Amino acid sequence: MTPLRRLLVLATAVLVLAGLGTGFILHAASRAAQKNQAQAGGPAVSAGKVTLAPAKRLAFVNAASGPHRTEVAAVPAADPGAGRTASGLKCQRFYAAAGTGVCLQSSPGVLNQNNRALVLDANLHTLRSFALAGTPSRARVSPSGHLAAWTVFVGGESYASAFFSTRTSIVDTRTWRLTPSLETYAILLNGKHYHAADINFWGVTFAADDDTFYATLGTANRTYLVRGSISRRTVTTLAQNVECPSLSPDGTRIAFKKRVMTGAALWHESVLDLRTLHETPLAEHHSVDDQATWLDNRTLAYALPTNGKVGSSDLWSVPADGTGTPHLLIPGASSPAPL
Repeated sequence: MTPLRRLLVLATAVLVLAGLGTGFILHAASRAAQKNQAQAGGPAVSAGKVTLAPAKRLAFVNAASGPHRTEVAAVPAADPGAGRTASGLKCQRFYAAAGTGVCLQSSPGVLNQNNRALVLDANLHTLRSFALAGTPSRARVSPSGHLAAWTVFVGGESYASAFFSTRTSIVDTRTWRLTPSLETYAILLNGKHYHAADINFWGVTFAADDDTFYATLGTANRTYLVRGSISRRTVTTLAQNVECPSLSPDGTRIAFKKRVMTGAALWHESVLDLRTLHETPLAEHHSVDDQATWLDNRTLAYALPTNGKVGSSDLWSVPADGTGTPHLLIPGASSPAPL
């Protein structure tokens, strides 16, 4: 092949790739434009001021189609079906406690994503911004508001994937000291020090002492509930087959998703008593791929795909003692945070 012919082939390849990239952008823009159009019969959403100050409200990411889609919104906790107030702040994942919020953002691009974690004050103003190594997955804030954590996918796109890798970070909002990855912590697995190349952590949940946390450790095709100490930089395994833990307000129980079918990657939401390690399956029989949130010591909230379709979600609630039936809490919503 002559140099001129090679040059023509290279130029053609560049043009084809540019066309594919442009097509991808236009297709994504078209889909986003459709979702940004309000749908008949959808919830009432209006722009307004949303604060994270303690009050009897429920904040969440608005997933309903319309101009306020993906914005942090709020409704009265006693009337979650009321018209929602949208803040203007867009997040893919969100959580808040004690006037501190964490917002994980992701802006898609042709070659890579621009992913960031924003730590927010009570008025949703950004205090600090951190670059993320991958796609946002989980976010949590400690009960005091002094600690924030997030998990991202750095390989793979779902916990249902055969192969995925995560990175989980914790930041102290008083000193802004950042632990970029929990993989630097010492691991005690079944009482023995443990090292492996396939270690992943995800789904942090904090205790009230601003030191203890719980999370999922994944290694050797198994998952474990671990209890961690920030001051000692250690984690210790407590139980197997526990993913995306969420600590109850009274600190006695962990809500989690339990894998019940490996091939189809189905999870059943359950509650673990930390004193006895007794598990209680909850009344929700759909597969819950979410980190549930305790609305109070008796009730859990979690997201499920709308009508089983990926791309939109609704918030549901269920009693934490295994009784009752699931209840649709807020249609077109995700990432609940009781304020």
